[in-house]
Amino acid sequence: MVHGYRKRGLPGPCLSRPAWRAGTCLAPEDSRWAMAAVAEGLEPETAAVEDAARDATDAADAGLGAPPLLVGNRLSLDLYPRGCHRLLHLCAQQVRQLLEVEFLRLSGHEDPQLLQATLARLPWSLPRLRSLVLKGGQHRDALGACLRGSLATLPASLSGLAHLAHLDLSFNSLETLPACVPQLCGLGALLLSHNCLSELPEALGALPALTFLAATHNRLQTLPTALGSLSTLQRLDLSENLLDALPPEIGGLSSLAELNLASNRLQGLPASLAGLRSLRLLVLHSNLLASVPAGLARLPLLTRLDLRDNQLQDVPPELLDAPFVRLQGNPLGGPSPAPHSPPGTPVVPEMPRLLLTSDLDSFAVTPLGCSVTLACGVRLQFPVGATATPVTVRYRLWLPEPRLVPLGPHDSLLSGVLELQPHGVAFQKEVGLWLLFVPPRARRCREVVVRTLSDNSWSDLETHLEEEAPKRLWARCQVPHFSWFLVVSRPVSDACLVPPEGTLLCSSGHPGVKVTFPPGATEEPRHVRMQVVRVGSRELPALLGEPEAATSPLLYLSQSGPPSFLRPVTVQLPLPPGVTGLSLDRSHLHLLYRAPPAATWDDITAQVALELTHLYARFQVTRFSWYWLWYTTKTCVGGLARKAWERLRLHRVNLIALQRRRDPEQVLLQCLPRNKVDSTLRRLLERYRGPEPSDTVEMFEGEKFFAAFERGIDVDADRPDCVEGRVCFVFYSHLKNLKEVYVTTTLDRRAQAVRGQVSFYRGEVPEEVPEEAGAARQKRGADAPWMATLPIKLPRLRGSEGPGQGAGLSLAPLNLGDAETGFLTQSNLLNVAGRLGPDWPAVALHLGLPYRELQRIRHEFRDDLDGQIRHMLFSWAERQAGQPGAVGLLVQALEQSDRRDVAEEVRAVLELGRRKYQEGIQRTSLAPGDLGPSGSSASQSAEPAQA
Repeated sequence: MVHGYRKRGLPGPCLSRPAWRAGTCLAPEDSRWAMAAVAEGLEPETAAVEDAARDATDAADAGLGAPPLLVGNRLSLDLYPRGCHRLLHLCAQQVRQLLEVEFLRLSGHEDPQLLQATLARLPWSLPRLRSLVLKGGQHRDALGACLRGSLATLPASLSGLAHLAHLDLSFNSLETLPACVPQLCGLGALLLSHNCLSELPEALGALPALTFLAATHNRLQTLPTALGSLSTLQRLDLSENLLDALPPEIGGLSSLAELNLASNRLQGLPASLAGLRSLRLLVLHSNLLASVPAGLARLPLLTRLDLRDNQLQDVPPELLDAPFVRLQGNPLGGPSPAPHSPPGTPVVPEMPRLLLTSDLDSFAVTPLGCSVTLACGVRLQFPVGATATPVTVRYRLWLPEPRLVPLGPHDSLLSGVLELQPHGVAFQKEVGLWLLFVPPRARRCREVVVRTLSDNSWSDLETHLEEEAPKRLWARCQVPHFSWFLVVSRPVSDACLVPPEGTLLCSSGHPGVKVTFPPGATEEPRHVRMQVVRVGSRELPALLGEPEAATSPLLYLSQSGPPSFLRPVTVQLPLPPGVTGLSLDRSHLHLLYRAPPAATWDDITAQVALELTHLYARFQVTRFSWYWLWYTTKTCVGGLARKAWERLRLHRVNLIALQRRRDPEQVLLQCLPRNKVDSTLRRLLERYRGPEPSDTVEMFEGEKFFAAFERGIDVDADRPDCVEGRVCFVFYSHLKNLKEVYVTTTLDRRAQAVRGQVSFYRGEVPEEVPEEAGAARQKRGADAPWMATLPIKLPRLRGSEGPGQGAGLSLAPLNLGDAETGFLTQSNLLNVAGRLGPDWPAVALHLGLPYRELQRIRHEFRDDLDGQIRHMLFSWAERQAGQPGAVGLLVQALEQSDRRDVAEEVRAVLELGRRKYQEGIQRTSLAPGDLGPSGSSASQSAEPAQA
């Protein structure tokens, strides 16, 4: 046994895992699922107990095999078939080791009478029991929702468990709290979530040691006044109930640090809440609050007050400006609510509101509709009647990549890629969708739209913008079905329907740009779209070295239907700046034309009749594409136009490579716009150090590049974005092109420091990459793949430091997660433990570990920081093994502790696991091939997407 971990010998999967230690807190996922249940419980009769014991004895005599279930002081039977039979079998054999058991897990899906009989024997068979978990939820219905267990009551004899400190009855069928529970005087944590409790008894106030109480997803309408006498209570979670008021006595919870009352029906709050001087977290979102006490702003330890999605029209000034208050979704400053309906008026049920946490990726939509806020910030609103039958909606936020991001030549990506499933399901009413996006840097003559995949082609939806804060913008649209969605910035698009009688189309951003369709240009109505791109006045003279050179705006025309019009269409473009029709030299004026997918520009001046006025040039065409007017003394302008067009789409960036000061093996790689380098470095250099940024390089939106570690340094993780040790990137000018990786070396760092480097190359990872960037640098040119090389130094190791310091660990086999969402293995957790360093206490607290357990770990491993970290992380992981949402909780805790670097690494490991799992399924022909849009559809990004 090393560092307090026991090596197990369980056959098959690791099912024996400890329950929560005495006084520890409920894992947050236990308070997030949604279900409730039925049935009043009756104590088992004596005959039932005797019959069950006799059956177990008979089974033992008949040779009922049982694996070695007992491991130390833990007995986990919740995932074994016939767990109660196995426990009774052990009791019948009078196994002496049962007297040492402190942690017991049983499933709530057992036969009710057998479960009652088994529980009735616990005070005599397991007298030292400290933690009892009787959860349901291990079984799921056809839609994947957790099913409640059959437990409806507890035997009275259970009150004889004098040492019991942790009791978990979640996901069962309790309608009333069993009478034996308030008699468990040593109880520190009581978990009652996902039952059918309509009230809590006054006797609950007689639990003097209770520190944590969770009763989420029940039917509570009132709270007992005796609740206020729980002076030791630190965490209280009553979210997802039917509470419309709180008793004033709740102000007596002097030790309360966290209070969650979200998703109830509260219309007001008692003034006594302002007396909770220990309160740090108060969650009240999704209620009906019209006012809040001003005294909440004076709570000395309060760090977060969540008042989102209430009916607040006005709040006290002290709260309005407080940085810890969240007020989104309130009608602040709005009109007073409508008066109550007269008696007899039918009551229209309020639309359900859901706020998903990071461990949930699906939700159910009923014909009643609902309003949903996803963990990633996306909002959806399903109106009443949007679906005739219940539908389970799944979502996923994809990292952007060219396969999923169709961009036109002058488009910019402003968000990640949201996938909503099931694909193609048509709703009877359009669903509202709100997507967060990064504010575009250029807004003149540009617009923000939501782009989606429909019928194997990308189109732009009618989009409305909503500003919640200066840097918090929403793109709102109505969607008829689910697919992939992203937010892009594009040149303003003007469109019209051209009838056979003809029409006129003008640019809203450039009034001088017009297209005239004569009568008879088309037999059937056609949709026509126009985009105009402004060209900087300094770009062309600098490129040509000719001060007098000038160009008109770029014009792009597209249309549906046959490629040609029946009669010529007249196009009007403004002459280049500084040029008039009366003074220009016609030999210097060139009309250029580009037909995708070709990248060349052709001079068609001699093929059209240019009509010049004082300010404009007009010409006639029958096909639509790109048009551009140039005024220059150069004669062969096609190649110059291609270079100028590329220059318009290039972004000037710098590359940086920094190492974390307290962990040099952690390397931050980022591609930054040139104007953001200084401000970003000022912020990063408090925690990182490294060389100066690279020289300025130019990149296209959506261009691929990769970073290669060289001279003895390699990537220390198997990542989905890493190919042969090369870290892949895709550049998007408005998004954070940042990745943090951990590096290692095969060289001996005990002898001397390792001086390596990281080089950046354009394109995808080739089969062979130069070991050093020197050869590539010598060939540097316009089309050379090499962009920059920056030094990386791994310092010399001293004393007992070294990558093998945990090599001798002997830990229990462990997997967090599942095959579809991805696993975290023992090796993955060791890597996470090796990255945390002094930040581990913050991570532990966000994982729900009580402070006294942190103190115990510090004392037991007071001279071993690595031992502290590993003990904390693995003891938590063993308690969470097999639990839904455990990995999501870990990622959330890392982010809340400002360790997003480690959180991103965990996400990368999960993504790699999911990818390998899907590839395995596809190889065995168990699933369709592609998870994302087909390549043919996604590749339609050479030109702007058409609505």
